[in-house]
Order: sequence, then C-alpha cells, then structure tokens
Amino acid sequence: MKRTLSSDSARSGFWQRIDWVLLVLVTVCSGASVLLLRALWNENISSEVDSNDWIVQLISLGLGFAGCIVVSAIDYHKLARFWFLYAPIALGLVALTFTSLGYGREGADDRAWIDLGFVQIQPSEILKLVFLLTYAFHISKVTDKLNQPLHLFLLLLHAAVPAGIVAVQGDYGTAIVFAAMTVFMLFTAGLSFWYLLGGAALMPLVFWFVWTYVFGDVHRNRIRVLLHPGTDSLGLEYQQNLGLKAIRSGGLFGQGLSGGTYTSVPEMHNDFIFAFIGEAFGFVGAIAVIVILAAVCLRVFRDSRAAKDTMGKTLCMGVFAILFTHDLMNLGMVLKVLPVIGIPLPFFSAGGTAMLSMYLCIGLVISAYTHNQKKYRVFYDAEQLT
Repeated sequence: MKRTLSSDSARSGFWQRIDWVLLVLVTVCSGASVLLLRALWNENISSEVDSNDWIVQLISLGLGFAGCIVVSAIDYHKLARFWFLYAPIALGLVALTFTSLGYGREGADDRAWIDLGFVQIQPSEILKLVFLLTYAFHISKVTDKLNQPLHLFLLLLHAAVPAGIVAVQGDYGTAIVFAAMTVFMLFTAGLSFWYLLGGAALMPLVFWFVWTYVFGDVHRNRIRVLLHPGTDSLGLEYQQNLGLKAIRSGGLFGQGLSGGTYTSVPEMHNDFIFAFIGEAFGFVGAIAVIVILAAVCLRVFRDSRAAKDTMGKTLCMGVFAILFTHDLMNLGMVLKVLPVIGIPLPFFSAGGTAMLSMYLCIGLVISAYTHNQKKYRVFYDAEQLT
C-alpha cells in the first residue's frame, strides 16, 4: 500500500508542478506553424511547398508533444546516465550524411540530411539533443575541477567533436549553435570569468582563421553585401530583399492567410517563414511572434533557476542557448541585419526532425524543473519506496 500511495502522490505532484505555461507557449508556436504551412500550400505561394509539409508538421507536433511529456516525467539524471547507448547512434546517423544516403536540400550549402527511404531526417538536430545530455553529464562530473586546465580542455574537446562534424558538413549555422551551447553551459557551471575574457580576446584571431581558411567565396560575399548593400553582382541579396518586401507588404495587420497578394520567397516555408508571418499578420503579428519566442526563452531561463543541481541548470541553459541563438540568427537573417546562414525559426519553420528535437529539449527543461525535489519524482528507485 505504501508503494502505491507514494507512486500516486509522486505522479500527482508531477502534474501539478509541470511548467504548463512553457508547454502552452511552444504548442501555440507549433500549431501556428501548421496553419502557416497549410496556407502556403493552399494559396500556392511557393512551388517548394506541398501537402506533405503541413501534414508532417502536424504529425511531428503530436509526436513531439507526447515525447515531451514522457521525457519530462523521467528524471534527467537517469536519461544522462545512458549516454553510451544513444550517443553512438546519433554520431552514426551524422556519419551517414557523408555516404550515399546523405544529401543536401536544393538551395542549401550543406549536406546535412539522410534519406532512409521511408523518411528523411536531419541528424544534426538529434545530435543537439544528445549533446545537451552528454555535456551536462560531463560537466556535472567535474564541476569542482571545471577551471582546471586539463578538465576544461577535455570539456572543450567534447564540444569540438559535434561542432566540428557539422562544420565539415557545411552547416555553419548549427556549428555556431553548438558553440553557443558550450559557452552558456560552461558559464552556468561556474567557468571563470578570466577564461571568458581570454576567449573574447581570441575572437578576432578565430574570425580571421575562419574567414581565410573555412569560409568559401559565397560565405564571405554574404557578409560583404550586408556592409555594402546594393553592390551584390551574384544575386546574394535577392532572397533577403524579397523577404523584406514580403514583410513590408503586410502593413500593420497583414493580408491574412488567404486571398492576399503574396510574395514568393525562396525557403519561405523554412528559414524565411518569418517573412510570411509578417506578410500574413503584419507588424502586429510579427511583434506578437517575437514576444512569444522571447517568452519561451525567458521561461526556460526561469526554469533553470529552479533546477536543483548543476546538471539540471546546465541542461536548461543549453536549451536556452539553442532557442536564443536560433531566434537571433533567423530573425536577423530575414531582417537583413545578419547574413543568410540557413537556420530555422524554432517551432515555426518546416521540419519534422527539428520539431521533434525541440519538443524533446523542452521535455528536458521540464524534467529539470519538476524533479528538483525528491518527493516529486515520478519514477522512484526501489529502495526509495520501501
């Protein structure tokens, strides 16, 4: 009887403590994404969009929501301990992008997808989720020694593996996200300010190296045209100019999801979906979306403060880094204040793998938030129930 009562009490406590505000916010975003993609298809605004896009998005929403609840109900410590099972699988999937199964989407610079016949997935999205767990687990094991050079070097080496792999794919946007996750998680764990200052001092050298030896001509030109608008002879401004045209045509309240005179922007269903948001819902709708995305980030930051230990806090801040970096880079790209780098808007852009992985990331945040006290753990060890 004691075991049953304890288990029931734990589950009741979980449902009471779950961050419903965060879950509702991301569900509103992903629900809006389905409506946007369906409108893009119905109105035949872009030849890149077909009926499968919004259907896949709807299915991913449902699976993601269910997965989020399941992950949030499991103690994140238990998930992290089994890193040796899922980390090789994630790395193996990424490795497949370098085989005949790998391919790059039309108009993209990277080869970051694999076609398994019955489904197409982007392994780097799965790798983000795995990195969150493995890195938080690694940091939790060396928290007291974090600022010792050897342990910090090993942590940086850990982070360099996934970042380096996606950079070799040509997916520089995701590589930047991994770098942001690394900085936010290490800083949350107590990285010395002097290391951060030293890293900042090295940034000009790092930028020079990347500019000279990593970037191709197209990447360098995308940055140059931002500094000198109107001088683009290769058409690199074309997509961003169309995106701005779409946003301006939306006016204050937009043209709605049907019956308007819409602008066709390349990748409007994916990386440039914010352009369609501005065109369909106007300035008011675009600001509302920015406010909701900011609220999601702030909610994740709030939950990190409630986490009980270093692992929980770093998990939350890793997710915060993903959301913040994606939001900043995507919106900056569409508004032509940052170069086109090919990075989706979380919960809005088309992409089943991205939607699923982001919901699972939110599940990890909620797990860290709900399992901050032993009595609220849903799954107990046997000795805790006797």
